[in-house]
Amino acid sequence: MKAMIVTGASSGIGHAVALAAAKAGYAIVAVGRQAALLEKLSQQIHASGGLCATLSIDLRSPNAATAVVSTAIQRYERIDAIVHAAGTAAAGTLLTQTDMQLSEQWEIHVLAPLRLTREALPALRASRGHVFLFGSGVAAVPTPGLGAYPAAKAGVRAVATQLRRELRADKIDVTYVDPGAVDTPLMERANLRGPAKKLRITPERVAERIVRALRYRPSRLKVVPWQSAAVSVGEMLPAVADRVLSRMPHIVGTMPLPATEAPNEEVVVEKPPARTLDDALAPLKRRLERVRLSRDFVASLLIPGATLHLTEVAMRWAGMPNKNERAATREVLEALTAAGYLERIDNERWIVRKSEGA
Repeated sequence: MKAMIVTGASSGIGHAVALAAAKAGYAIVAVGRQAALLEKLSQQIHASGGLCATLSIDLRSPNAATAVVSTAIQRYERIDAIVHAAGTAAAGTLLTQTDMQLSEQWEIHVLAPLRLTREALPALRASRGHVFLFGSGVAAVPTPGLGAYPAAKAGVRAVATQLRRELRADKIDVTYVDPGAVDTPLMERANLRGPAKKLRITPERVAERIVRALRYRPSRLKVVPWQSAAVSVGEMLPAVADRVLSRMPHIVGTMPLPATEAPNEEVVVEKPPARTLDDALAPLKRRLERVRLSRDFVASLLIPGATLHLTEVAMRWAGMPNKNERAATREVLEALTAAGYLERIDNERWIVRKSEGA
């Protein structure tokens, strides 16, 4: 079975791609910052007979690329595709955005994909893999009010072209995706209206095109051709683009949201809901039965403040664990993390945050 890493899988395009690729037969490593949403995604995929490992991590952290690639290799022993769908935006002008806002947009859109692709390079060479990078129309026609976002997306466009040429000899394909206006929470999270609803397409439509592109491996994927054509005109005729953007900013959606419509940050960044141990282990029930890993053993691990080492935990219940038993141990630890029982220290260690009855 082929394996795919999808970043930004908590919502939007990444979430839709993970579901569509799993349906197409790919084993998924779903990466994002919202553990509860990743767990829901994993349950959906498992319920449909697919395979999904989740990793809740900030891609800007120093160990993120290593953790993501290690998870994929340990779970599936290969990486066939990476879909870099994680994204962020912040309202404001370039010179009024803070260093943190500028840095976050550059790191999430440009540096994190480069680090992750570099870390995965040996596996991608072995599989003659496929890398997807997401651009935007504002990469070609920068839009006032979006701060560093257009510059970061222009960087993505250049990175995609350069990687495609550099990796051609390794038989690794790189696709630059121009998704058009997509109905995701990205702009609303930046307290902007976003493009008009009638211009937006669904994340599922983008995901469908991504899965199709896995077969014919284009260098550029224009999901909404007429929108891409309009952007090309704006790039060729900058004076016309200036007039349109100054007179009709609503086209690209940089008008601020009214205060009553501004998203609630507590809703956007979800915390893992209170869940029982049985709920957390439910998606793995058959798996644990096959390897004879008992619920009571898992419950015995939940001593608040204790540090759990993957290898030590596997040895405690399996003696000399084989690859399958070690993988099952990791799945349990990830499920406990998603449910709020554990907090990840690194790719091999977790700290227990609460006991079963807490």
